[in-house]
Amino acid sequence: MLLARMKFLQLLSPKSGKLEMLFQIPFCQKQFPYMCLATSACLCSKKKKMNSYEQVDQEKYKNLVYSVTSYKTSAQTPETIFKEDNLLYGPPDKQRPPVKAETKTPKNCIPLINPNKRIPLLNSDSNLPMKIALQKTKMPSVTRILQQTISPQQAFYLERWKQKMILELGKDGFAEYTKNLFLQGELFHAALESIFLSEEMATKEQREDVAISGYLSSVQHVLKDISEVKALESAVHHETLQYLGLVDCVAKYRGQLCVIDWKTSEKPKPFLKNTFDNPLQVAAYIGAINHDANYDFQVSCGLIVVAYKNGSPAHPHFMDPDLCSQYWNKWLLRLEEYMDKN
Repeated sequence: MLLARMKFLQLLSPKSGKLEMLFQIPFCQKQFPYMCLATSACLCSKKKKMNSYEQVDQEKYKNLVYSVTSYKTSAQTPETIFKEDNLLYGPPDKQRPPVKAETKTPKNCIPLINPNKRIPLLNSDSNLPMKIALQKTKMPSVTRILQQTISPQQAFYLERWKQKMILELGKDGFAEYTKNLFLQGELFHAALESIFLSEEMATKEQREDVAISGYLSSVQHVLKDISEVKALESAVHHETLQYLGLVDCVAKYRGQLCVIDWKTSEKPKPFLKNTFDNPLQVAAYIGAINHDANYDFQVSCGLIVVAYKNGSPAHPHFMDPDLCSQYWNKWLLRLEEYMDKN
């Protein structure tokens, strides 16, 4: 007679009608060999399928099977799981809050608005916009300062564009191309000046000039919102920071007095960030006007108008006082960088 104890654990599968039975013989008399069978039976009389687990070495893993089936619940606890993770992967790194980039502050914190400038109650009787000629001096210009403090990334993209154009046009062709761009800009500014001075449309010759006709058509909807022009192509200089520049236009745009910068482009620039350093240039001109005794007014807003050669509607980028103050601080940093280099 074979004496053996048999334990069996019946596990009912989630699938209805299927019963899995795991038989285990933990103890047996030594003189009799034993076998541990694992079968899968269905209540619905189906053909028995071969179970791949039958090929497993039952003797080798019997203790493991017994230890698993002897517990109704898992022996693991959150503490033991964390302990195992520490052994396998090391202690977890505590998430640190992201470190904010250090904001640089200018050494010369000159305000954008001049608190000491007195504005007369009545402005000058002349209705003509101011037009002060730019004098040759050792004082650096806004354009020069920005060019010599350009970021390495901007310098890289500028050089890559230049080399691409040279490959397409050749050196002489590229020189002619840049010359024409400057000429178109000058003609466009001259046409705008004639419009503001006469308060009429540009002359017939200017409207029919192929080089600028598209640009003039592009800005027509912007010109309707401009009034009370105070300066045109006029020189400005900052008496304290010692730099100068040439302002395109100072006028009201939708009721706000602005420094207006006219730009031409063959590609669309629908966002202010597409204008690169132009906001810094406008902020520099605003600060210069506010600290220039030649001007009996102060400006706190800016406007960059990007006109397109194909005549598509220009993009006006308005800069409110807060935005101008932000770019003013960036301009002061660029100015300090220039002064340190020179």
